[in-house]
Amino acid sequence: MLGTILIVILVMALFGVLPRWSHSQNWGYAPTGGVGLILVVVVILLLLGRI
Repeated sequence: MLGTILIVILVMALFGVLPRWSHSQNWGYAPTGGVGLILVVVVILLLLGRI
């Protein structure tokens, strides 16, 4: 249950940091890469049964 909630929150955060809006276009893809890395780590931990 906790793993599913974490994945949903991280996917929503991943969509939130995409550089679509005018104030975030000069940020590049760094925020997306950071959140994506956290999402991959959580998915791996979920598959290994650590969460």
